[in-house]
Amino acid sequence: MTATDPALTALAQSWCALSLLHGRIEAHIERALQAGHNLSAREYSLLDVLSRQHDGDGGHLQMKQVADAVVLSQSATTRLVTRLEDRGLLERYLCPTDRRGIYTNVTAAGLELLEAARPTNDAALREALDEAAKNPELAPLVRVVETLKAPVPA
Repeated sequence: MTATDPALTALAQSWCALSLLHGRIEAHIERALQAGHNLSAREYSLLDVLSRQHDGDGGHLQMKQVADAVVLSQSATTRLVTRLEDRGLLERYLCPTDRRGIYTNVTAAGLELLEAARPTNDAALREALDEAAKNPELAPLVRVVETLKAPVPA
């Protein structure tokens, strides 16, 4: 296949449309969360991911798992955790069975902020998808997003 191959051109255009949809959604959510809760979309995602872990064997996520879930590098995730910890929204402590492991939990203040921000996040997502659905190039992608089922954690 060459650079002018119609299949590659279509693939590139599809990727651009997906990237555009993602960017629009993320920007809309970011503005809403910042305005309403002084929270970035990444901060919200991190609080959400960490709030879903549980105590007990296999209940805490390793930093790599958290980084993958919020789509950041491990170092960027660590910086993000530190910022939220400085704001009193997260706390870190040593694993009781393996002193090398460090757990991160959402504090009561973090859970309160997360619950207050959740309706804002959900409304902003819905608004962004509704707006994107008006664009003929993005409408098929919106339909796919709306029909996807979240993967069940293993």
